[in-house]
Amino acid sequence: MSFKPKLWLTLGAALTLTAACSEQGEAGGEAGSGEGGPAAVSGEGEGGEGEGGEGEGGASAGVGEAGAAAGYAGVPAESLLALRLAHLTGFFLVAQEALPAEGEAAAAALAGQGLAEVYDPVVAQFATADLDEAVLRQAAESGSAADLEAAVAELERARRAAGGDPGVVAGALADISAGIYREVLVDGAVDPVEYQHALGAALAAQAVAEGAPGLAPARAQIDRLVAMWPSVTAPEAANGLVTAAQVQAQASRIRLEASS
Repeated sequence: MSFKPKLWLTLGAALTLTAACSEQGEAGGEAGSGEGGPAAVSGEGEGGEGEGGEGEGGASAGVGEAGAAAGYAGVPAESLLALRLAHLTGFFLVAQEALPAEGEAAAAALAGQGLAEVYDPVVAQFATADLDEAVLRQAAESGSAADLEAAVAELERARRAAGGDPGVVAGALADISAGIYREVLVDGAVDPVEYQHALGAALAAQAVAEGAPGLAPARAQIDRLVAMWPSVTAPEAANGLVTAAQVQAQASRIRLEASS
């Protein structure tokens, strides 16, 4: 059985599959992760999110995979839009990292999954964002390096314009990453999609910290989190991963550093 990331022949198929996963939710299982491998890349998680008081059913309802819900819990309203944008950015960041090894189809699928899981289910919550959606759709269609770069730049620009507390956003992304990582190992098999989604959230946290000088101590901890993924492509054997408990512990260190 190959554990290469799942490829879809068309973006439409990718969106259909990921939307179905989002609707069904995913039971939390323990996965491997730790501080062993070299950094996969520089700097996802998915999960339920929503906004209490905004008709979305509370902070844990809304979009994405079940593992991400905890990352949104307790996030102040003034930082929620920035968190949504950063969470979405993580899919495009991991797509950029996957592109050289896995090709444009895989990169387009990852970008499309981000739109399906984070953007489309609560699109109204992005209404106040200064965001050019067409740039994102183009990247999810082509998976090309140029289009992905443009999408990441657009999302980063919109996130900075949205304001919010970078420490809160970075800490929440670390928790999202850890929550999704619990879904990576299922009955001893590695889920390559959840593996990459969790990495994407970690990369997004890294990107947030890069633009916030006050988060230098947290940035060092985020770099350690990203280094827990041995590569951008999931290994075939579970023993190539570290434990979910280690990833969660690292996320807790980031949350502590980012909030101080």
